[in-house]
Amino acid sequence: MLVPVEKLEKVLIEGGHIQKIDFEMAKATSEEKKQPLDKMLIEKGLIKDQVLGKIIANEAGYPFISLKRANIEEITPELLSYITEDVAFSQRSIVFNKEGDVLNVATNNPSNYSFFKLLEKKTGKKIKVFYATDFDLDQALRRYKGDIPVEIARVVENIQKNPQKSEESIVKLVNLILDYGYTTLSSDIHIEPLAKITIVRYRIDGILYKVIEFPKEIHSRVVSRIKILSRLRTDERSAAQDGRFDYDIRGATIDFRVSVMPTTDGENIAIRVLMQRGRRFELEDLGLLESDLKKLKANAEKPYGMIVVCGPTGSGKTTTLYAILQQINRIETNIMTIEDPVEYNIERIRQIQVNPAKDITFPKGLRSIVRQDPDVIMVGEIRDEETVDIAINSAMTGHLVLSTLHANDAATSFSRFLEMKAKPYLVSASVNAAIAQRLVRKICEDCKQEYYLSKDDLLFLEDEKSLANTIRRISGKENLEEIRFFQGAGCKFCSNSGYEGRTTIFEILNVTEEIRELISIKAPMDTIRKKAIEQGMTTMIDDGITKALIGKITFEEVRRSAKA
Repeated sequence: MLVPVEKLEKVLIEGGHIQKIDFEMAKATSEEKKQPLDKMLIEKGLIKDQVLGKIIANEAGYPFISLKRANIEEITPELLSYITEDVAFSQRSIVFNKEGDVLNVATNNPSNYSFFKLLEKKTGKKIKVFYATDFDLDQALRRYKGDIPVEIARVVENIQKNPQKSEESIVKLVNLILDYGYTTLSSDIHIEPLAKITIVRYRIDGILYKVIEFPKEIHSRVVSRIKILSRLRTDERSAAQDGRFDYDIRGATIDFRVSVMPTTDGENIAIRVLMQRGRRFELEDLGLLESDLKKLKANAEKPYGMIVVCGPTGSGKTTTLYAILQQINRIETNIMTIEDPVEYNIERIRQIQVNPAKDITFPKGLRSIVRQDPDVIMVGEIRDEETVDIAINSAMTGHLVLSTLHANDAATSFSRFLEMKAKPYLVSASVNAAIAQRLVRKICEDCKQEYYLSKDDLLFLEDEKSLANTIRRISGKENLEEIRFFQGAGCKFCSNSGYEGRTTIFEILNVTEEIRELISIKAPMDTIRKKAIEQGMTTMIDDGITKALIGKITFEEVRRSAKA
């Protein structure tokens, strides 16, 4: 590490950036796991990476570069060509700018003098070195978008040519499949047998893309390799199996959750990819408009009551809850959670995994948590009468309770409580805010271009008059044909999809006294929704249209999310 541990400890503690007990805990964990201390401090959420990055750069005497989106977008193919992909990843270095005869290089190891001298000799340019955080480097290095599918094709060809000596190639094939999931920040990998071939699809930004295919005769060997990694039975092919394994990719440890399911064409594999890399559990990173961010922060700081997050499966509800927890995660606060599953471990927070086999269910785990003197309780999901009863009572007896519900919008969450036999006056007294959300794809900034609504879009809006009027109201223009939107044309940096990354569209319903009264008398949800809008609630559609007009997302994404 650039700064000695003792010096870093002094600067962080004396500067009030971190508590001594937390520093010592992170230090012990970093030694146990043989991970860099600075990385451990950030992963545990004890300090923001930008703050720590500036401190380390200052103490080590190097300039600091924050590779925000604007910087990363300016990393062109020409700049990438100065350092090859393999070298960039191994040396954790990338050229992010060129000024005349000087290349500006971001790295987490600016004291790597031999490498930078070699780079000067190779390029004929002067090298100016900047210190960047690991998180920023991870995002920047994605610009390379390695051609892993081509390498996979070569490996498959070798397996077919030498079937008797291909065990090593099968291992390499599986490693490459996993590597591609990491490189593209996929949330899931699907290995699917068909009649004559096997295809591999990746869920990237919420959408499944077919990327790889290989001959069916290789399929069973790929399945066996993944079963071995997951410690599953390789001789069992007619029953479903679930497992998990950790895998190191370019210095990052990734958690893979594996589900094997027998089908008529063979065993189907679905792999959930869980990584800290790219996960930013901070409210500022959720994509909230400024007014909604203020509402959410105010509700997170309340000492008691309930915040409930609504949306379908895969809408980012858990990420929002984790971001709220990080906002209030302090040494003086006792936070406990019960989840199914625990997706990410957060320092200082006691997290409990639901396990019916051990008689740990949401209701029983929640009852036990209440006896642990918590200040904040997170319940992964409220799904039955017993859980909702305990959650409401906890919210009314001095605890801040966070949870999720399956509901289409914020106002509908109150009817879901009533469906689970909760008393209206208790719901009105306990809930502070209801949040509804959807995940939508962001436009790739490298190929973003303006466009105007097509004939199909205009025909769609003729039927969706409410949506059309929303566009007119927010844009301030009456003629829909004159309203400018944005889309991605497709480029190498977004794999020609026009999209890169995801953001969220929200609606946050603050439970005011007027709305409490409506809930307590079981007023229709439309009435509650109308009152919330009158009091300043931004609906998901309003939020989506606003983000489409400023070029964050496409109009098509708003249309798609409106149907969800």
